[in-house]
Amino acid sequence: MSPDFSFEHALEGTVCGIDEVGRGPLAGPVVAAAVILPAALPAVLRTDLNDSKLLSAKKRESLFEVIHACALVGLGEADVEEIDRLNILQATFLAMRRAFEALREKANVDWALVDGNQRPPLSCPVQCIVRGDGRSLSIAAASVVAKVTRDRQMCALSSVFPGYGWERNVGYGTAEHIEAIHRQGITPHHRPSFSPIADLFKKLQVSACS
Repeated sequence: MSPDFSFEHALEGTVCGIDEVGRGPLAGPVVAAAVILPAALPAVLRTDLNDSKLLSAKKRESLFEVIHACALVGLGEADVEEIDRLNILQATFLAMRRAFEALREKANVDWALVDGNQRPPLSCPVQCIVRGDGRSLSIAAASVVAKVTRDRQMCALSSVFPGYGWERNVGYGTAEHIEAIHRQGITPHHRPSFSPIADLFKKLQVSACS
C-alpha cells in the first residue's frame, strides 16, 4: 500500500504533513520537517514517494530535490542539550513545533497530519496517523525531507569528528560507533542521557574520583 492524499482530502483547508527523524541515535539532533504539497503533484512523487526508511539513499536525495522544488517546507530541530534537558519525546515535539512555525511563515495552515500516535502542541488542529509516513503523501514528504536533512548534517559532522562512522551510521548505535566511543571518547554531539553514553559518563566520573 502506497501513501496518497486520502487523509488530506478528508480535511478542509490547507493541510501539512509533519514527521521527524533522529529519536534513536546516540549522537546528533532530532530533526523535523513540515511540508505542504501542491495539489498538482509531480508524477514522480505520486509514484515513488513513501516512508523514507523504505527508500534508498539515492532515491531519497532525488525526491528531496523534487519536494523542495514544488512544495512549501519548514524545518526544525532540537539539539543534544535540549534532548538531554527535556527528554527525547519533548525534544521531538519541540523540533516539530519549530518546523511547523517555520512553515507558517510561508503559508497559513489549517490542519497538521503528524506521524505516530502522540500529538505535539501546535497552534492548529492535529490528526495523528500511526505509520503515517506510509499512508499520507504529505507525511511521507516530511519524512524524506527530515531524513535527508539530518543525514547531511551527520555526514558534515563526520569530517569534524572522524572515526565514529557518522557518514555511514548517522549517529545510530552501531557496533562501529560504540567501539569508537570507547576508543575515542565522547564528543559534544553525543547525547549524555542515552545509554551507552550515560554508562561511559559514570565510568569516567568513578575514574576521576578514584
